[in-house]
Amino acid sequence: MEQRVKIAEAFPEGQKGMIGLVTALSKINLTPIQKELIKIRASQINGCSYCLDMHTRDALKLGETQQRLFVLSAWRETDLFTAEEKALLALIEEVTLIHQKGVTDETYKGAEKFFSAETIAQIIMAIVLINAWNRIAISTHMPIPR
Repeated sequence: MEQRVKIAEAFPEGQKGMIGLVTALSKINLTPIQKELIKIRASQINGCSYCLDMHTRDALKLGETQQRLFVLSAWRETDLFTAEEKALLALIEEVTLIHQKGVTDETYKGAEKFFSAETIAQIIMAIVLINAWNRIAISTHMPIPR
């Protein structure tokens, strides 16, 4: 695939805004692995090869296991993820697939069992951000580094 427009060059103000949110989210109340799970699961749903490549590599460097990454898309079917992680993953899926049913009360209440209102707000913003990055990477055909 031939790469299309480079957003950072064609619209630097937009790129700067995205980086501002990246900076704000670097300080949120989640573990580094939880942050990567957000990025990876949303990128799986969206089919973003660029972001999947980047964030699975990052997760492995942080100590995430290959086994958990291999089964992440089937997280409901395994006990490899904690109840807290499962609440996070449910929220990731429903925010990413917002057009299907929104965020259900069940999912939101599940998140409230583990996360404060401030952390839920941070999680939602992190999900929104990776969904935006996925859309940029997919629509511009960002190539995976070799």
